Amino acid sequence: MKSKKLRIVVLKDGRIVIDNLPVKKGQQVEVTVQIPDPVRPSMPLRGLPVRLIDPFLPAVPETDWESDR
Repeated sequence: MKSKKLRIVVLKDGRIVIDNLPVKKGQQVEVTVQIPDPVRPSMPLRGLPVRLIDPFLPAVPETDWESDR
């Protein structure tokens, strides 16, 4: 048995069309459909733009600093 692996995009109506297979008219074939699980990105924020409004402002107000007391 020969094997041929293809990646095909499903049409809007759910049909799959396979063209140019190396088979003769009337020859039987066996079709197996594998639907891969969606892969979640491991770092979903990678590549997104970062905008720093004022990076030199203190993280907490100066009234909360213990060193001034």
